[in-house]
Amino acid sequence: MRTIDWVDGAIELVDQTRLPGDCVFLRIETVADLIGAIRRLAVRGAPALGVAGAMGVALAARTGEPIDALRAARPTAVNLAWGVDEAARHLPDADAVLARALEIRDDDIAACYRMSALGADLVRELTEGPDRSDASGASGGSGGFRRIRVMTICNTGGLAAVERGTALGVVQTLHERGLLAETLALETRPLLQGARLTAWELGRMGAPHRLVVDGVGPYLLARGAADVVLIGADRIAANGDTANKIGSYSLALGARRAGVPFVVVAPETTIDPAITSGDRIEIEDRGPGEVLSIHGVRLAPEGTGAANPAFDVTPHDLITAIVTDRRVIRVDRGETPYESGTA
Repeated sequence: MRTIDWVDGAIELVDQTRLPGDCVFLRIETVADLIGAIRRLAVRGAPALGVAGAMGVALAARTGEPIDALRAARPTAVNLAWGVDEAARHLPDADAVLARALEIRDDDIAACYRMSALGADLVRELTEGPDRSDASGASGGSGGFRRIRVMTICNTGGLAAVERGTALGVVQTLHERGLLAETLALETRPLLQGARLTAWELGRMGAPHRLVVDGVGPYLLARGAADVVLIGADRIAANGDTANKIGSYSLALGARRAGVPFVVVAPETTIDPAITSGDRIEIEDRGPGEVLSIHGVRLAPEGTGAANPAFDVTPHDLITAIVTDRRVIRVDRGETPYESGTA
């Protein structure tokens, strides 16, 4: 199943706000409707947003709508602006714009498969050693080789890309190779992408998994419950600092304390050479409503405010490696995506 595609002159995408209850496809025929779908997270995930941005320009080439608001709809995720810019280079030739958008779609699919393989190879290398059991007694290995326990946050599977995904794509490859013992998926407040989306995808692939509340992640790492932490990224600075779903920084701190490898999986297009370090990454604040209410039911007393940054930044010195579709960057060995702000 593809999360997003171009079908008969329009964009068709999975409405992720309806999952896990209903798998519904939206047909998007205007840039305005696409912006609305992006802002309400009907489509989300850095690679998927890159494809959506390019396909949105293909719509604009037909409707005459402006694209500036589309480019800025999710400011932290660099792939959205990148996809818009890549397709816009071919304006006003609508056929050329669409051809580039479809090329970006196909490149994303291929990139996810390459990341999955590179990441699975790296995870096995990083976790080589004797079998062990986690704090709950679940087996850490069988059949003469080590089976790996993964912890992850948010959703980084096919729903975050076109197919397969980034960090969860690595999990899928480990599962297909018979190397996966279990995935511990953080629920990912406030919108529960882990509970709603990652658990749904893990169930579809038949991979063993458990859901845990966000705050327990570092504690479970300290108890030896996972062998590796795998996350995605929305923007990676030139020095390796990584913006990802809020809660990723806490996992990185917990992983460092526990001596657990912390691996970022994202396509090369998520690396932003213009951003020298993470303190220059714009962090989207989605407003208090998502924190104070769930499905229209208010959780906190009237008069209570809330802070709701959608992302945090993990400093590069807490990251073991960054896996892209082209390479493995061993940040723990002093490697960086770029030695300076330029390629």
